[in-house]
Amino acid sequence: MSSERQVYLLDPQKLSPETIAVTFAKTSRSPQSFQEIASELSQEKSAEFHERWVVGYGHASVAEHAVLHIAVENISRLAVENLESNRLASYTEKSTRYQKWDPSAYYFPAELNEHAHAGQYRETIAALFETYQKALPLLRAVVEKIDPRHENESEAAWERRVRSQYVDVARYLLPAASLANVGVTINARNLEHAICKLLSDPLDEVRALGLEMRKAALEQVPTLVKYAEHSEYMELSRITSQKLALAVDTTPRQNQENWCVLSKFDSESEINTLAAMLYHGGQYDYAQYIEYLHSITDDQRRDIANQVLAKRGKFDLPPREMEYSQYTFDVTVDQGAYFEIKRHRMMTQTPQALTAALGYAVPSMFKEAGFEAPYHQAMQLARDTYHDLYAFNPSVASYVVPNGFNRRFLLASNWRALDHFIALRSAPNAHFAVRRVAQCMAEQIRTATPLLGAHLRPQSGETWQEIETSFFTETSRKA
Repeated sequence: MSSERQVYLLDPQKLSPETIAVTFAKTSRSPQSFQEIASELSQEKSAEFHERWVVGYGHASVAEHAVLHIAVENISRLAVENLESNRLASYTEKSTRYQKWDPSAYYFPAELNEHAHAGQYRETIAALFETYQKALPLLRAVVEKIDPRHENESEAAWERRVRSQYVDVARYLLPAASLANVGVTINARNLEHAICKLLSDPLDEVRALGLEMRKAALEQVPTLVKYAEHSEYMELSRITSQKLALAVDTTPRQNQENWCVLSKFDSESEINTLAAMLYHGGQYDYAQYIEYLHSITDDQRRDIANQVLAKRGKFDLPPREMEYSQYTFDVTVDQGAYFEIKRHRMMTQTPQALTAALGYAVPSMFKEAGFEAPYHQAMQLARDTYHDLYAFNPSVASYVVPNGFNRRFLLASNWRALDHFIALRSAPNAHFAVRRVAQCMAEQIRTATPLLGAHLRPQSGETWQEIETSFFTETSRKA
């Protein structure tokens, strides 16, 4: 066996994902090169290996080397949310910011077949899409006044440049039933878990998606996902949490100002992260560095933080030691904003169900376009239908809820991940609703942990209050 360094790809066009996974797994006990190991494997031998080691003995990490690229088309955004709730995968989805939605592109739930509310559901979805279509040219006209075509700029070039500015606002009318496409890159280990979650969901559409994804995956990884099944525990856990929550007897808070609250943070975050930095470069135990940092002055600790963080370039990530800090936010923002925030999966996010109970956001551009009344009419129609459907099936009712309605979720993360989120989502090209969240989080982190907060890097100087004033006539209208 050659001792020279070699770096090469195992071609997925020549080797199946299961064979590649076995090839990598065998290197722990074989002196052969990867190419030699792969040349001795057949699909049958690979399947036999996985049955014995992955399935039989539980060496599931082997399945992480089998990577699939799955195209999922024409599922509701409600189903997209479930699919994308898996952390260790990559997703690219149809954007509500850059594409205009076809009025016929929506999902009709099987649960409503031959049901008394079926007609009401279709009429509500049709009305939302009709309002969406009517809003587009009026919102476009507002943008044209604010951001007219440049000299020698073609109509098509101008449209490409400004489209997101008005489509961003029109998207508030799109219901969760709207159909979308999603590209998924995921390894077999995480795909098995994802399929189990899908098969354990209360919605017929999501369970059907789980079956179809398993069927498609079996063509490439016939062994690694064939045991993905409905999980009684996942279903029981969901039902139990709902029952326990209903037993809590308290009065709902009506304070709309507390829409983004730093509910919990570690008061020792600054000490913990700096101690980890010293630990990484030193030879003492962690407790000794914590004791040292407590013994020095605030200015000395600030100097250490500056030396660690102040010289970062624009694209430099903070050291991993910055993860020894935790912040938990309780956030209530419109569903469109949440749909973007949920893509940041290096966080722990716990969303409540999508409802019409928390009111809805009112972008100011609807007023500028003379379209505020039709917007309210459409949102109130969606609210009424939601409540009618809720009595039948709360999960199905969520399909009619538009992006403009508010969604409550819990978000826990460390400073390093929040630094990335704030920098990315405060950029001028980010959606204004998400910029508002990023700036509000940055403000609260600076207040809670000023030593670390000083090194956050929002990309614009606007405050969340300025965004709120500029882009919303009302931040929350009670439904």
